[in-house]
Amino acid sequence: VRIPRTRTKHEGSCTSKAKLHGKTVIVTGSNTGIGKTTAIELAKRGARVILACRSKQRGEAALQDVKRESGSNQVVFMQLDLASLKSVRSFAENFLKTEPRLDILINNAGLFIFGRTEDGFGMTFGVNHLGHFLLTNLLLDRLKECGPSRVVNVSSGAHNWGTVDFDCLNTHKDLRIGTSFVAGQRVYADSKLCNVLFTYELAKRLKGTKVTCYSLHPGKLHSCGFLFFMKTPLQGSQTTLHCALQEGIEHLSGRHFSNCTAREVLAKAKDPVTAKKLWEISERFCDL
Repeated sequence: VRIPRTRTKHEGSCTSKAKLHGKTVIVTGSNTGIGKTTAIELAKRGARVILACRSKQRGEAALQDVKRESGSNQVVFMQLDLASLKSVRSFAENFLKTEPRLDILINNAGLFIFGRTEDGFGMTFGVNHLGHFLLTNLLLDRLKECGPSRVVNVSSGAHNWGTVDFDCLNTHKDLRIGTSFVAGQRVYADSKLCNVLFTYELAKRLKGTKVTCYSLHPGKLHSCGFLFFMKTPLQGSQTTLHCALQEGIEHLSGRHFSNCTAREVLAKAKDPVTAKKLWEISERFCDL
């Protein structure tokens, strides 16, 4: 029997009134959808917002939109292709040279696509997990210098259906093989489980620093099997904003959020052995 959960008045909405003047935020995949809305909301609060997007054309178009809708000029587009480890390194180098601060890193970009990255990894795994893993590691020292700071990893409820097959990763540089629609959905779920495990392990490694990290299932969604339907990007961005801004959640570092609330995850999503193993294979793949 399912016991209906009582909902609090503000559940599902970010209630933080935090102002971000003098703070710098990176949002990956911010040229569309939730990422773009997140960037607008952060710029409205006074943050300097870096739009980190693959397409120069779409990124520059989004830059104009974000500036216009937020009324802020503190918005910058920087090219980042998460399907290329060389591009990730180049972005990080460029960012560290030109921007003195980093207060919040929002790893928002995500896709569900077949094919291979420039480095030969499965595209969904390469973009959703590996590119963000490298980016975060390259920027960690700056986040530590600017603490208290945060890393926010946009995952999905689909992580519940995911698994991490290390034999497949070692052999095929991908989470599973197969090009059917169902195989594609499963790889997406696997990559989202990687996001949750990465956050769990990252929190352990950040103990004693002023950097905290959170994974999340975006916004108010309803699910139909594997498919998740978004209501609006503004609703979808609320949990991202909560994890980035909410005061007093530092003790929940490493946890997974949905509807602006910390949630329990399945044992496989917080398994220390799997999380550590994923970190180590990711380090090896990225030559860290």
